[in-house]
Amino acid sequence: MADDTGEIHAINTAWQIAIQEILRMVIRDMYLSGGEAAFMGHIKRIEEAAVDSIYTDLRLRGTDEWTEVLVKEKASNFVTTLLTSFTFDRA
Repeated sequence: MADDTGEIHAINTAWQIAIQEILRMVIRDMYLSGGEAAFMGHIKRIEEAAVDSIYTDLRLRGTDEWTEVLVKEKASNFVTTLLTSFTFDRA
């Protein structure tokens, strides 16, 4: 079981890093030319829209209410963590 847990953790970590790097490139390319204030405004708007979508539109089939609430909370936390990790790159 410990091997399975370690492998699951490695897969989850790899997935998070991959998504973060893709988002970093897309967001940087899309908003770099608008200046720092525009960049930060876009990041905040994306975060708010994503979290709202998770809580209002996400439906998990075959799960109980507790699991759905937990998944929504974790997903929202991931969104916030990812998006607030981006900084304006003046280069």
